[in-house]
Amino acid sequence: MKSLLACLALCLPLAARELPSADLMKSAAESFLGSLDDAKRAKAAFPFTAPDRENFRFTPQVGLRSGLPLKEMDETQRAAAMKLLDAALSDKGRLKAMQILTLEGILAEIEKRPDYRDASRYFVSIFGSPGDAKGWGWKFEGHHLSLNYTLVAGKASVTPSFMGANPAEVREGKHQGLRVLHAEEDLARTLASLLVESGKSAVLFSDKAPAEILTAENREAAALEPVGIPASEMNASQKKALFDLVSEYTSRHRKDLAEADMKKIAAAGIDRIRFGWAGSLKPGEAWYYRIQGPTFLMECANTQNNANHTHSTWREPAGDFGRDLMGEHYRQHQQDGGAH
Repeated sequence: MKSLLACLALCLPLAARELPSADLMKSAAESFLGSLDDAKRAKAAFPFTAPDRENFRFTPQVGLRSGLPLKEMDETQRAAAMKLLDAALSDKGRLKAMQILTLEGILAEIEKRPDYRDASRYFVSIFGSPGDAKGWGWKFEGHHLSLNYTLVAGKASVTPSFMGANPAEVREGKHQGLRVLHAEEDLARTLASLLVESGKSAVLFSDKAPAEILTAENREAAALEPVGIPASEMNASQKKALFDLVSEYTSRHRKDLAEADMKKIAAAGIDRIRFGWAGSLKPGEAWYYRIQGPTFLMECANTQNNANHTHSTWREPAGDFGRDLMGEHYRQHQQDGGAH
């Protein structure tokens, strides 16, 4: 496991920052597929319409994922797989992804179950032909990490996107002190505290945190009940804290992707974004929050394993798996009289 993680870290090259992420992903996907023999390609490549493209799983389920696992790749193929991540993720997002794999190795040691907690059991799938304007996509998925990308006519969808951390805080061993998703927790607690201190106690919509994120592994995420405080009722410092928290999710991706998503969120109405917290504001105790706007939903929960196990998700009810992009492309195609 150690040698695998070391290889993954070394195999992550610096992306050509001046190139659009869509172009980088196309190139990386072609290189990855080109590195595979027929048998491995059969495991990694699927039609764009394959049902597995929308199979969203972040739990450690054996046998229920599509794709080619890292453990079946040689060093060259793993390096090619990592270039896919490099084409989509920012430095911060890439670090979080690699630290999640590190946590899987830590869990294997804690639980004495290396067969179940395996940092090489993360899968890469390519859907459709890279660069196809009508739509293609790819995913990188395993326990606590589900990254899904759909590209249509040069535009990219990055949801559903999930990152988890168990332990949320490593409390012993050589990685002691590691908190992979610390910003997702700390920024949200700061925002909730700012609101409470200013008399906006309605941000605390329940004194008990739900046991899990409510959208779970649903292929389609529906908007949830509005809770908490809308941004329209926040002052400038509170709105900045909300913006910083939302940005922590979007900035997991490269700059052009993050900026496009923030523009979409802003265009739908910043003042209509709501933030709500459930559970305790005291570190070390169970909590949950969600941020919900007209076009997106972000949830984060830390309730399992004595509140030391975090799940964070980012969904777009109308846009997950590029559904909005495909609809837009179809409408444009119809307006153009069917010409591509």
